Amino acid sequence: MKTVFMGTPDFAVHALQALYHSSHDVTAVVTLPDKRSGRGRKIKPFPVKVFAREHGLPVVQPDSLKDPAFLDQLKAFKADAFIVVAFRILPRSVFEIPPHGTINVHASLLPAYRGAAPINWAIINGEQETGVTTMRIDARVDTGDILLQKRTPILPDMNAGTLHDILAEMGAGLLIDTLDGLEKGRLEPQKQDDRLACPAPKL
Repeated sequence: MKTVFMGTPDFAVHALQALYHSSHDVTAVVTLPDKRSGRGRKIKPFPVKVFAREHGLPVVQPDSLKDPAFLDQLKAFKADAFIVVAFRILPRSVFEIPPHGTINVHASLLPAYRGAAPINWAIINGEQETGVTTMRIDARVDTGDILLQKRTPILPDMNAGTLHDILAEMGAGLLIDTLDGLEKGRLEPQKQDDRLACPAPKL
C-alpha cells in the first residue's frame, strides 16, 4: 500500500520506522517546518524529519495545510492512505484525499482520552489500563471509526515517559497490522460510542 506519513515528535518516529521496514511504501513524509530552539536559537529539525532524511524519504514541510500547492502535491503522490501520528488537526481537504482514508495512531483506548495528552491524563487519573487505537480521521478530533485496538496495563511504577515508550512501540506494530488488514479487506471499522468519551486536553 502506498502511503504518505504525517508526524513530528519522537512518538511518531516509531511508527514511521515500522512503516519504512514493512511491505508498505512511504512515498513522502509531511512534518512541521523547522523551528529555532535552545540557547543559541539554532534551527533544529523535528525527529520525524531527521529519520526521513537519514533514510532518503522525501520531506514536505508546509506552512499551511490548506495551501492549494500543498494539496496538489499530496494528490500527486497518489497514496492509498495517509498516516497521521502526533501531527496537526487536518482539514477535510487533506484527510479525504486518499481512497483508504487517513489513518491516525492514537495513544489511548478511544473513545477514552480524546485530545493532545492521552498518556499524561491516563497517569494523572490513575488508570490501570490503556492502549493504542488506529482509526480513520473525520471532521472532529479523535472521533473517527475505530480500526484496531491493543491494550496494556499501567503498572504502579510507570510514569508518563515510560508509558510513552511502550505505547509508541505498540502503536507502530498496530499501524502495520491495520494497513495489512485494510489491504486484504479484513477490517470492519467500528463507530465510537460518544457516551464513553472523556477529554485529554493539552497540559
